[in-house]
Amino acid sequence: MTARPAWLNHLETDPPALFAAALAIAAEHDPDLNSEHWLREISNLRQQVAAGLPNLPPGELAQPLLRRLNELDFHEDDGLPTRPQAALLHRVLQRRRGQPLSLALIALELARQLEIPLQAVNFPGHLLLRVPGADHLLDPCSGRRLYTRDCRELLARVGGVHLELNASHLQTADSHALLLRLSRNLCNLHGAAGEHLAALKDAERVLFLAPPNAADHQVRAMIYRELDCPQAERYDLERALLLSEDPQESLRLSQRLHELARAPALH
Repeated sequence: MTARPAWLNHLETDPPALFAAALAIAAEHDPDLNSEHWLREISNLRQQVAAGLPNLPPGELAQPLLRRLNELDFHEDDGLPTRPQAALLHRVLQRRRGQPLSLALIALELARQLEIPLQAVNFPGHLLLRVPGADHLLDPCSGRRLYTRDCRELLARVGGVHLELNASHLQTADSHALLLRLSRNLCNLHGAAGEHLAALKDAERVLFLAPPNAADHQVRAMIYRELDCPQAERYDLERALLLSEDPQESLRLSQRLHELARAPALH
């Protein structure tokens, strides 16, 4: 019987323990990770942040919190190629460099502990933050305010000039959505780094968290192909074919399944 993952226990508390869940995901990739140590570290960081915040109402402290993190040397990891350490939460706390999502997870936990209202926004390619009711968004990497024009420019940079800003890009992301996004990030980063067993852990978590879709099954099928597991690859390709609504995609999936059927069996 498969053990219930620790991150799922944290996700299902009321309210969800998002930071602890993200640490538990990191622990799946680093068996030496001591979650209690990093929970103490975030509490220590909260004290450092609080000491530098102005005397303002909580609703006005989100941007100062992010700027204070900048002062404490938390910045976006701009190293290329981006490595998994930019998404693994304990490595981000250790290095003070991370992806926008990882920096946002730290900011959200600090805001929770300091009772500062702050929400995540599931903006494509670059997670953003929002103070409920505000007319702007906040960049978790810098604290910069982003208005509609800024969001259009950011969308063009991360998604291409063909994308039009719409309401779906500005939706609030709950804990479930953030863990799904984190899992997809890690899957991509581990796969690009050639760490296919690690990517497989992330792909399986994505399939648990996301509604059934062809794309996620194809991602896991590609990982199984890299790991030379044709039976498992076939399973995911068959599921992808059932879920696909694109005729060209369905043709490609059928062709790959035909190749697998013709391959000699291993004994």
